[in-house]
Amino acid sequence: MSFLRKIFSAGPGTVLAAGLTASAFFLVLIPALISAPSPGQDPESSLSRALFSSLGIRSFSPGSIPAAGEGDYIHWVDFNVPEEALERAFRWDVDTCQSDPHISWVDLLAYLGAKYGGEFSQYRQADMDEAAARLQNGESMEAITENMKYYPYYREAYGAVLDGLLGQYETEIASADAPDFALPTGENGEPDRSAEKVWVTKYGLKAFSPIASGFPYSEYDDFGVSRTYGYRRQHLGHDMMGQVGTPIIAVESGRVEAMGWNQYGGWRLGIRSFDGKRYYYYAHLRQNYPYQSGLEEGSVVQAGDVIGYLGRTGYSTTENTNNIDEPHLHFGLQLIFDESQKEGNNEIWINCYELVKFLALHRSEVHKVEGTKEWKRVYEIRDPAVTEAQAHFSSASISFPAS
Repeated sequence: MSFLRKIFSAGPGTVLAAGLTASAFFLVLIPALISAPSPGQDPESSLSRALFSSLGIRSFSPGSIPAAGEGDYIHWVDFNVPEEALERAFRWDVDTCQSDPHISWVDLLAYLGAKYGGEFSQYRQADMDEAAARLQNGESMEAITENMKYYPYYREAYGAVLDGLLGQYETEIASADAPDFALPTGENGEPDRSAEKVWVTKYGLKAFSPIASGFPYSEYDDFGVSRTYGYRRQHLGHDMMGQVGTPIIAVESGRVEAMGWNQYGGWRLGIRSFDGKRYYYYAHLRQNYPYQSGLEEGSVVQAGDVIGYLGRTGYSTTENTNNIDEPHLHFGLQLIFDESQKEGNNEIWINCYELVKFLALHRSEVHKVEGTKEWKRVYEIRDPAVTEAQAHFSSASISFPAS
């Protein structure tokens, strides 16, 4: 299987499949699997329906996660899949997105989780490639995992982390970088590149790094280390050290569930994924101007949007206090299989260090808004998950961040 190929096939209904090299995206032009929705199209479009169907989600609505105590559910997840395994599985998925079979990256990783008993210190690329080859040769994942008792657990657990991060979506790109088919035709019959940007449809990574492109940061695996402010406890997140004012990015599209002051996290922001299973926590935001204007509880954000700014607030009962020694973003990812796990002693926070390293390959480009303290994204996206959510919440007057 070749991951570093470029295939160009023009014609009606084409999409860009976004894969990754070690340092950048590569684009594969392929016939469209699903027609892209146009602005103003019915939200119950073929794209939205196909995406949600592929994830096993009919549609998002409040309470889609079981209420406390309803039925059986997962109580704990150790997610230690390394960056290299995430990237390799992702490439298999993207490379086969127009093939039969289309190989799911989550299925591959769940297979390895079951094979290794969750211990990815045993990871070998050859194990993943062998499983993918068997799928390409006609075996089903059900047959391959028939004797793996815990495969269903790993599929659900890893799906809770990764479902929704990969799929088809529309995005703006620079006209200079666009393939000819994506451009309007000029009077001379040639592709017209006079516009600054054009819209294209991609299949690939929809999620973004929490830190905007062009802004430096440092990190290490600090999950589980001791914290003593207030009381002795474990650090249940991932710290990304950077400069005050660095734009913070929404990793996944979702709905703002919490914002405001917390004595531990300072100015913080919590965003819930549309399937209800992921809660993204961004803390220690900037003093005096922590959030992007227009953001409020209930707002719907798109993956890649600027949502706030890095700072050092927190460790104080007094609101708007800088009491963190080194400016950084505390980024946390909580999994929720039952609503009883949202708050309290049953919370599931995973080590997202390797996931964040993987997401660093997709960073949102931003530009400064002159005369303000804000930054905004350069290239907009149209995420079908947002279209679906808009349809469900339109009657509730859900607001969007100013764009």
